[in-house]
Formats: sequence, structure tokens, C-alpha cells
Amino acid sequence: MRSALTVLVAGVLALSACSSGGETTTAGGGQPVAGKTLTMAVGGDPGNLDPQFTSLSVTMQVDWFLYDALLNIDSSGKPVAGLAEKWEGTTTSAKYTLRKGITCSDGTPLTATTVAQNINFVGDPANKSTRIGVFVPAGAKAVADDAAGTVTVTAAAPDAFLWRNVGGLHIVCAKGMKDRSILKQGSDGTGLYTVSEAVPGDHYTLTRRKDYTWGPGDFKADQTGVPEKVTIKVVANETTSANLLTSGQVNIVSIAGPDKQRLAAQQLFKREVGAPLGQLWFNQKAGLPTADLAVRRALTQGLDLTQLGKVVTSGAGVAPTDLVAPGMGPCKVDTVTGNLPGHDLNAAKAALDAAGWKPGAGGVREKGGNKLSLVFYYPTTLGPTLQSAAELLQKSWTELGVDVSLKAVSTAEISTVMLAGQGTWHAGLIPLTVSLPSQLVSFLSGTTPPNGSNFSSIKNPGYDAAIAKASKTAGTDGCEDWAAGERALFEQVNLVPFVNTTVPIFGKNATFDLAQGSVVPSSVRMLG
Repeated sequence: MRSALTVLVAGVLALSACSSGGETTTAGGGQPVAGKTLTMAVGGDPGNLDPQFTSLSVTMQVDWFLYDALLNIDSSGKPVAGLAEKWEGTTTSAKYTLRKGITCSDGTPLTATTVAQNINFVGDPANKSTRIGVFVPAGAKAVADDAAGTVTVTAAAPDAFLWRNVGGLHIVCAKGMKDRSILKQGSDGTGLYTVSEAVPGDHYTLTRRKDYTWGPGDFKADQTGVPEKVTIKVVANETTSANLLTSGQVNIVSIAGPDKQRLAAQQLFKREVGAPLGQLWFNQKAGLPTADLAVRRALTQGLDLTQLGKVVTSGAGVAPTDLVAPGMGPCKVDTVTGNLPGHDLNAAKAALDAAGWKPGAGGVREKGGNKLSLVFYYPTTLGPTLQSAAELLQKSWTELGVDVSLKAVSTAEISTVMLAGQGTWHAGLIPLTVSLPSQLVSFLSGTTPPNGSNFSSIKNPGYDAAIAKASKTAGTDGCEDWAAGERALFEQVNLVPFVNTTVPIFGKNATFDLAQGSVVPSSVRMLG
């Protein structure tokens, strides 16, 4: 299994990858056959393929075909060899010993120096990598010993999961580190495939490396059924993707919406993964109405979160217990139950009144001559239920006297408008999936875009204090402190998790394993 970096295939933000989890169903038989092309449908264009400048799950899925990480995680959650054969670490240091014989796509050997350059690049805030704070702590330094094949990392501040986080970083080879422009629609990695064609908005063609022998598990270069080529096909509509799978025009697709029922009835090969789907984010940038706790609390009280969750998941969802992907995190503390504002329309109206937002002409609340008008974003790639949920939310907030404009956005728009801070938004449904609580920190605190990842401008001293304490404690011993941090977020209504879902990834004429929602490239076998 692949480690640290991908998520919910149908999701928006991809931060980490752990074990696959979920159910497997096979049907139809068939034996592995050589020489085939795998076609995978994805819901949005991956955009910039540089693995150290993205937070999108669709891009992470493509990048796993092109790059490797130092560590992999097997289906039981146990770390296994990736680019590194050995590793050790504490909260402030980590050491990796590289496997021998690994080469880059141009045939040059992967060196410890190149690995260290990757870590130092991401850890330098001046480079504005989206992976800083997710995999590499800000200010972390790596030192290489090429003769010994080792890389030693020292963190500027304690990190409870340092060796595992750094071990999940996609490693770019030397040519790509010198000229990152070649990575935007190409690749320079140690992965099983290379980019042979990129047609943004339509498809990406990848070609297999015959010299690749260092995949996770029992991978061997001569295994029958490994695809010779991979076509990543951009298909924005889930129903279209389901139809293409049924007709045999694609081999793998993830379906979050109602089409999954008819595909399940066909008894196709299937893997499943649990992941957050209903996460309500508020933009707390100074000057916006949603920067006010009273407004955020009132907006949340104005929603029936249980009903909203049923709409988002077609009634198949489950209530979340924390912010980490269900079943994936090391901590088992329920931080959500009882810590979010309950549905109370009268209390919500009274709170807005008290905050100075009084009913005005046409029923829209006003304050100081400004109307309470909000722009609400939701992704187009997660199926029609997201639109239905957005419309229900709009109706509920309109009853409070809020003027709500809905905006359906692509993954590219989410990346630029929300994550990069290039547009105005007030609230949105943005599923963010991680396997470690430490991977959330840069998104929930610290610097805002374009210099940081705190895209909703959260400032919560209680969270900051709790995670500072948690970071000094290795592994699960710090779970109570991580939990305290999450409770602090919910007390301030910085974000509202209200439903998790199970996303099936279907295969036809192909089998595969998952690493927390992403297909593991070396696991794919084409069937005849």
C-alpha cells in the first residue's frame, strides 16, 4: 500500500494516505493479461502535476503513478518499505536509509542528496509548497550521506508523527528539482509511469517504466497484468463516468452519488473507503460577516445538520466523530458529539439580532447599511447530492434573513479561489481528508494564502495551544491533546463536520488496491 498522500478519490482536498480499508467485491473472473491500457475516469482536471504544489485529490491520484515516497503503509496500517528500506525517528528527528538500485525516469540513480533537497525545498516557507506543514514541518532541515544512502531530518519544532509525515512526501528527481516547469504537465520521478501526453481538461496518457522493481508489497517487474499504458480521462459528470464503466470504455471510476447503486447491482470489482463528505467551512477573513463567531454560530443553528447529511449522502452517511478520515487515524476520541451548535431557528434569529443584523427591506438582514449577503461554494465533482444540499442550506439560511448566492465550482476553481485566496467566498462544502491530526495543522492555523495554507483564516488560540502540546508527544500518547484542539475549533465554529460517507471505487476488467481512496498503481492488474 502507498503511504502518505492521497485521499477520497471523489473528494476535493487530498492531504494524506494511509491504509486502504473497506470492502472488496469481485465478479466475472478473468486472468491477468499483459499489454493492456488502463483507463481511469476522474471527476476534474488535475491541473499542475507538480506533487509539491497541490492539495487536490485528483492530482494526487495522478501523481502516485509518477512518484514514490520514502514509506508505504500496508492494509493493516503498518509502515513498509518505499524508497527507504529502514527508518527511525522521534518528535524532532527522523532518519531514512534508501533502498539500493532505485532510478529516476531518465535512468539516473536516486541519491540521498536529491531526497534531502526535496525535504529542504518543501520545508522552506519561501518556496510556498502546499506540502509544508502537511508532510514537512516548516523549518525542517535534511542532511544527506550519499555514501551511506541515508537522509537525516531535524525538525525546528516537535512533530508527533515526524518520521511518518516526512516519509509520505512525493520525491521529485534532480532534473525536476532544478527546473520545476517540466513538472506542470510532465514528470520527473521514480514512479512506475511517466507522462507521455497531457491534454488538460480531456486526458493524460502515462507510459510504463519496464525497469521499475521497487514497488510496495510483492511487486515484481515481470508480473502479468500490469498496464503498459494508463489513460487518465477527465469526466466531470458521474453518470457519464458510470455509463463509460458499464460499456467498458473505462476500467476504474469512483462514484460518490446515486449512480453507485446501479453499479453495485452489476457485481463489479469494488473497493470502498470511508471519508468525510459533509464539512462546512466558514471564511473568517477580517471584514467578512463570517469572521464573527456569533454569525457562524447562528448560521450553524439555522441548519438541520442531520437532514443535510442525509441529503449529501442519499441517506447512507454516518455522523463523524473527529476530523480524521474514519478508521484511519491513530486516535479514537469523539470530539464532535455534543460540541456543535444544535438546530434552533429561533435562537439563530435572536443571535443575529444581538449581533446587529436586523431584518431589512425584502426580509434580508442589514447592519450599518450592508446586507447580510453570502457566497456559498460547493464542488461540482462530487455528484448531484452536493447541489441538493447547497439548495437546502440556501433555503434554511434564507429563513434566517440571509441572502445566499450558490456557486458550483470545479476543482480548479476551488484551488484558485479558495485554497490560493484569489476570490471572495463566505462558506462552502469542502471535504478535507487526512489520516493524521498533525496534517490538519497548517490548514487550521498559521499563515493564510498566498503564503500559507490556512485558507479560511482561522485564528483559534485554544487550538494552537492544544496542538503545540500534542506535537511534543510522540504518537498516540498525545491523542487527548489533539482532541482538545479539535474541540476548541468546534467551540468557535471554525468548521462544522456533519457527515461521513463510504465511497466505492469500481473496476471493470481490472483489479486494484487502495491507499486511503487512491488506487495504488503497482497493484493494478488488467484482466482478460
